[in-house]
Amino acid sequence: MTKVLVPTVCPYCGAGCGFCIAVEKERASGIEYMPDHPVSQGALCAKGNAALEILCHPERLVSPLKRRGEGWVSISWPEAMDLVARGLSQAKKKHGPRSLAFLSSSKCSNEDNYLMQKLARLLGSPHIDNCARLCHSPSVVGLNRTLGAAGMTNPIPDIASSRCIFIIGSNLAENHPVISRWIHRAKDRGAAVIVADPRATPTSWMADIFLQLKPGTDVALLNGMAHVIIKEGLINRDYIDRSTRGFEALAEAVKEATAERTAEITGVAAEDIVQAARAYAKSPASSILYSMGITQHSTGTDNVQAVSNLALICGQLGRPGTGVMPLRGQNNVQGACDMGALAEFYPGYKKAADPKTIQYFSAAWSVHDLPLGPGLTATEMIEAAAAGTIKAMYIMGEDPANSDPCSENVRQALESLDFLVVQDIFMTATAQLADVVLPGAVWAEKEGSFTNTERRVQWSHKAIEPPGAARSDGEIICDVARSMGLQFDYPHAASVLDEINRTVPQYAGITRERLDAGSIAWPCPTADHPGTPILHCSGFNLADGKASIVPVAFRPAAEAASSDYPFILTTGRVAVHHNAGSMTRRSPSLISREPDLYVEMNREDAAALDVQDGDEVKITTIRGETAAIARLGDRVKKGVVFMPFHFPGTNILTTEITDQEARIPEFKVCACNISRRD
Repeated sequence: MTKVLVPTVCPYCGAGCGFCIAVEKERASGIEYMPDHPVSQGALCAKGNAALEILCHPERLVSPLKRRGEGWVSISWPEAMDLVARGLSQAKKKHGPRSLAFLSSSKCSNEDNYLMQKLARLLGSPHIDNCARLCHSPSVVGLNRTLGAAGMTNPIPDIASSRCIFIIGSNLAENHPVISRWIHRAKDRGAAVIVADPRATPTSWMADIFLQLKPGTDVALLNGMAHVIIKEGLINRDYIDRSTRGFEALAEAVKEATAERTAEITGVAAEDIVQAARAYAKSPASSILYSMGITQHSTGTDNVQAVSNLALICGQLGRPGTGVMPLRGQNNVQGACDMGALAEFYPGYKKAADPKTIQYFSAAWSVHDLPLGPGLTATEMIEAAAAGTIKAMYIMGEDPANSDPCSENVRQALESLDFLVVQDIFMTATAQLADVVLPGAVWAEKEGSFTNTERRVQWSHKAIEPPGAARSDGEIICDVARSMGLQFDYPHAASVLDEINRTVPQYAGITRERLDAGSIAWPCPTADHPGTPILHCSGFNLADGKASIVPVAFRPAAEAASSDYPFILTTGRVAVHHNAGSMTRRSPSLISREPDLYVEMNREDAAALDVQDGDEVKITTIRGETAAIARLGDRVKKGVVFMPFHFPGTNILTTEITDQEARIPEFKVCACNISRRD
């Protein structure tokens, strides 16, 4: 029996781990590890090891479907294309192109996302976005403003060269387990590890200094550390003078942010704040790693800018072992943003509001009347649907009915649309609301490039055929475009990448042929450029070549505990599930390990409510209520509770209040009440 090994990229988190799919008799028979992969080096986490379990899942969508009453009927692809073209065209004709909205997918390839944003804009709609809006949109805004590039500054293996690693708002030991291996390598070499998190987690267990701050006080902590560093003369004055602007304003802004004052706000001991600040500033090579514990706040952009400030005043950028590292949650959320599946940007982070951007892409695409942006963000699309200004939506590979905050309102908004088409691999909660459902292919059933959290672009090869009549997402988008009279002549993913090479400067030299030889980190401006593993070695992509230090003031979270809602709910991931759970909750080996929604409580809080470990409790916010299993311990402080967001009930509770710049919802701080469910 012949076995073929097909290289691929893991479909889960942004680490970009590689493995080979063993194919026998045209079926995926197993996983073979890649010891020479630059990131994973032969390792996979529980999710990666279970990745093949969804390929032949009995719930896979295998034909196009149209709604008939309360049920569904299978239809042909020509009929599906006619229905989709008619639904979108009618909304456009009656209400104008800005009545259309498109939600692209960070699970799909660069090529798929490029096509989706191009379709939206050629139809005249600026309303294109992806799930980065819910995870790292503050990184896009904050890092572009401070450092001039919205990406991780250093490669993952470089973490092993750090002498001090500051992890804030990230439980990477569970959420990015393979990346955590590089932390352990650094520790083995003597590196100090600082962790700031409202919860004690497997990540905090490896910390030399653990700062268990109150949810929503990250800016206060970072400003307090900056105060200590400036007061004690631990800044890198040469670097500040040579490479930054704005330091004096920051020094003035944090003058009153003493360790004692910071301790009052954050709940972290003053001596621990001082110790952490000294460790980070004095190290010859310090790195900062963060995730959604920093970004998913109404102050998410401020949080990111405060992270950048700390790195800049200490000169901890542009060298091995240093850097600012946003850990992306989905396998291609970085690439989806790079490809312009964002309300504020065309491909390559060209501003949608800049007439020069419109001129550039009008010439590149040989078209006229491209929409000037910015368009509506993902969260604003839902608001506009509820208000009646968005009439039709095309959603690919996202499940806002589960993943967005205040999810009952999201469902009502989607139901109010004149037309909704959903393209996915399973009948998700969002697909159940659609007029037409299109069956897409999973990563192993198509080819394309994916960009991981460190800007590393890799080519994922097709291993097997999709089930039934399912098709690759790029093929479907091209058919929709042609059905609406557009010229989308892309015979394969490589032909889309050819256009990306011509239109996205950061990807100009990342050709299909070069990706066959290995991965490349953008920016890679020419065919003979080696790529750029470390950013900012000789300056910043800002007007004067200098980074911007941007002072930010601490602002409390939008919601606070009260007598009616005495607990603060924070949400996050667990080791065996991923995002909205559409894949992991269908993976037998994963759902068996974590089958139920739970709420993590402090033992003392539970005792006061007469709640025992394993009891079913009711969690209530002003938006709704849900039930979960109580899990008691000391991982959260009194007054704080935690729930994973992989199950449908959690986002019934979360707030729709957003960061005013990045428009990300505040998933991390919600006032709630808990009671026994008798």
